[in-house]
Order: sequence, then C-alpha cells, then structure tokens
Amino acid sequence: MSEQKDVFEFPCRFPVKVMGERHEELTATVIEVVRVHAPDLDEVDVVVRESSSGKYLSLTVTVNAHSRAQLDQIYLALTSHPMVKIVL
Repeated sequence: MSEQKDVFEFPCRFPVKVMGERHEELTATVIEVVRVHAPDLDEVDVVVRESSSGKYLSLTVTVNAHSRAQLDQIYLALTSHPMVKIVL
C-alpha cells in the first residue's frame, strides 16, 4: 500500500470560506475559533461579504497552514459551531 501524498506543500497560505446567517458576533466568533488552531491569524486576513439579501455573511479566512492536520482541525471546529452553516 502506497503512502498518500498531500497535494499541498506546507507551510502555505490557505483560504477557508465560511458562511453563516448575518449576526453581529459571527466574524469575531469565526476568528476566535480559527485562532485556537492558527494563533497567528491576523484580522487583515479575514474578508467579509454580505449576501445580496443581507441575510447571510461570507467570510474568507486565509490562514498560514502548517499541516493537513491543522486544516482538518480548523474545518472540524468551524463545521461543529452552531453559527456556521457552510465551510468550504
């Protein structure tokens, strides 16, 4: 059985897309959750967009990823948070 090779070379900058219903604490909450696994996250690496209806927010959080395991932990933490609807 051959070892699976990662398609990413680490470390790298990796964008994580997060969507949730518009809430005044969504951005701060997403930053807090991501910083548990990527403590060097800077707020300038977070881009927030509003949906055309204004009901949802989309955040692109670009992290300095050091491993696949780190990215998996970020995805798991975000997808399990009740304010988050989708993580890509």
